This record gives sequence, structure tokens and C-alpha cells, in this order.
Amino acid sequence: MMQWDLISEKAVRYDLVSLGEVMLRLDPGEGRLRTARHFQAWEGGGEYNVARGLRKCFGMRTAVVTALAENEVGRLIEDFICQGGVDTNWIRWIPYDGVGRVVRNGLNFTERGFGVRGAVGVPDRGNTAVAQLKCGDVDWESLFGKEGARWFHTGGIFAALSESTPDVLEEAMTIARRHGVVISYDLNYRPSLWKAVGGQKKAQEVNRRLAPLVDVMIGNEEDFTACLGFDVEGVDESFAALDVEKFKQMIARVVKEYPNFKVVGTTLRQVKTATVNDWGAICWADGAFYEAAPRPDLEILDRVGGGDSFASGLIYGLMVHGDPQQAVEYGAVHGALAMTTPGDTSMVTCAEVEKLIKGGSARVVR
Repeated sequence: MMQWDLISEKAVRYDLVSLGEVMLRLDPGEGRLRTARHFQAWEGGGEYNVARGLRKCFGMRTAVVTALAENEVGRLIEDFICQGGVDTNWIRWIPYDGVGRVVRNGLNFTERGFGVRGAVGVPDRGNTAVAQLKCGDVDWESLFGKEGARWFHTGGIFAALSESTPDVLEEAMTIARRHGVVISYDLNYRPSLWKAVGGQKKAQEVNRRLAPLVDVMIGNEEDFTACLGFDVEGVDESFAALDVEKFKQMIARVVKEYPNFKVVGTTLRQVKTATVNDWGAICWADGAFYEAAPRPDLEILDRVGGGDSFASGLIYGLMVHGDPQQAVEYGAVHGALAMTTPGDTSMVTCAEVEKLIKGGSARVVR
């Protein structure tokens, strides 16, 4: 069992608060973006998905800090957030100029892929409200010092949105740490987001600057290479055949350089087709590695958000059980189940997660 210095749940309003962008996802279902005539709308965002998963699946009290343009699209995103049970009191509403010259809401067009055709995401998120957040825009002292939170989650997607967002992250993380809040960070490397602002070099500069403020670092093998500059020795850049033991050696180097990391969590994914992946996860804690039960040939309906659901399951396991082995199992199972339904966010129940952890099957329930 890990010894966490977690704030008592009775002393705070929130179990977890996330900081990040929430976009409107437009999904053509089984079709292609280039020929679509109808879209189903969802909400989603890497950091937000974690707060929603913890609320809807695991019953925890969560909130999201974000910004939206004050128009009908922004209110639609807010409505989705409300349906997910995540507190909206910390949404910053920005006046809309009528056409989006000054501020707008982010859109994410995503097709799921099938078989040999991989999933495709086309974000349309330039000049969004949340990307324009600056230091001083959010009253972090009030959030962490007065209302209180046990855990703060954010990540590399928000860090990449603009020149100002890394400063906002540093401000939020510094104040959260001062108030004894546990901080988790998902590296979530997206080459498209960093492309126009300095690429991988800039990603490493920003993420290495923020890493010393993190307690629980989350990411896959590409994330640690692209964002922190660590490589898996002897493995090609495509990670087509990841050697788990070599990856563990890399994590050992990571935690040596960043001794503030109490836990490092990562998914293990071997992509066979868009709809069949080998799936697993490991985490490092207290000087040891813990590996979830592997799920070879996992069938996938929609892979987007699987990593975020892993993060929320991992965080739940750490907060409630304090046991790294249980935590990585919760994360791996929650991520696997989340990828069986459409949309970025989890539609899973805690009972379903715990059933699979205990070895339950997919036999019909009736």
C-alpha cells in the first residue's frame, strides 16, 4: 500500500479538478469525414475526459476549469458537461464577437476507423477561448485554498494550445502544490498541436519545465520520448514492436531524473488493426513495477479516449485503494471498456470495471 498525503474528502468540495479544453466532437459514425452528411455530436477533451470518467463511472466529485465562447455552441458543450455530472462553476465565459474573429469554441471532427483504415482526427481549434487563458484569469487560491480539491489533473494538450497556456499551468500547479493537492499530468503528445509553435523541441522545453511540479506522470512510450526526451533504447521510432522490459528501463531513467514522480502510469498498445489491438498497462510506484492483466486482440469500436479512461481508472485506484496493482488494473479495464462505445467519454459503470478485474466475462447479462 502506498502512503499518500491525500487531503480528507470531508475537508474539500472536489475530489478532482481538471484544467483543459472541452471541444465539440462531430462524429460521422461508420462513414468518412470527407463524404459525411450527418454527424453525431459529443463533447470531449483529454483533461476533461478524466474528470468526467471519475464522476460518471466512479462517482467522485469533479469539476473542470476551462473557457468557452458565449454562444449557442458553447452552451451546447456546457449542456454535455452538465449531463456528465462535472461541475461547471469554473467555466470562464468569453463574449462572442459574432463570427469568431476574436474568440471561438473548438471543434473536433473524428472518424473511428475500421480494420486496415485507421482512425482520423481533424481538430479545428485555433483561437479558442481556452487557448487565450492567461495568468490571473482563474482564482486558483479560491479554488484550491477555499473550496478545496484533493487532486488536480491536467496535461500536455492544454500546454500546447498557445504561448500563454504553459504559464497558466505553472501558476495552477504551483498553487495546487502549495495547498497539498496531488497533481497528475498526462503528456498526451499531439504532433499537430506543436507543429506550428516549435515542434518536438518546444514540446520538450515546455514539458520538462512543468515536470518537476508533477506527482503522477502519465504517458505512453512516444509521449516520454517526444515530451521529455527519453528514448527506449534499441526500439525504432515507430514503436511497432515495443519491448516492455526496455520500456521499463526507460521509466527507471525518467524517475531518476524526476524524483518528484510518485507514480508513473502508461498504457501498452500494440495496434494490429484499427479495431483489434493488444492492450495492457503498467505503472511504477515505490521503486517497483506493476502490470495489469494483458488483453490481447481487444476489439475496439472507438479508440479515442481510451487513454483518458485509463488515467481516470488509475487515479481512482490510487485515491481509493492506495494500491498500485489495483490502480493499474482499474485503469487498464476502464480504458478497455471505454473503447467499446462511441465518443470520447466513458459510458462504463464501476460495477462493470470491477467485474472484469475479478475475471468476469462478456457473457450476456439479463
